[in-house]
Amino acid sequence: MVKVEEFELREDLYYWRKGLTWAKVEAPDKVRVGLSDVGVKAAGQIVFIRLKPKGAKVRQGEALGILESAKWVGPIESPVTGEILEVNEQLKKQPKMIMSSPYGDGWVAVIKPSNLEGDLKNLIKGSDPEALEWYKKEIAEKVKKK
Repeated sequence: MVKVEEFELREDLYYWRKGLTWAKVEAPDKVRVGLSDVGVKAAGQIVFIRLKPKGAKVRQGEALGILESAKWVGPIESPVTGEILEVNEQLKKQPKMIMSSPYGDGWVAVIKPSNLEGDLKNLIKGSDPEALEWYKKEIAEKVKKK
């Protein structure tokens, strides 16, 4: 893990740059996904999260849920294409959990990928050399902007 100010760039995760979501490949047929800490911080005070149900199909870059904060309502974009195997029910009851633990208890869903190899080509891995510069830029644009 690399720290960029108060933000974490996890080397074991893949990031969907446009939506600031992450993917952790846990097995060839199991990918845990969530919202990065930069995405969480950019959204502000999160008050509500609605997630697609288990069994729903999602495509890379499309919403797997909706996040509502005090200043913004928008999609939580899926970093991979596939079928939702599990959703974080606790997150629906306690949406602020995503703010305190975006890479832990605040995960969003587990997806059975249908095009993992292809999807990974569209993501940036936290350990890639260009990932650090990308993350710094996102922090400057999405969180530190004045």
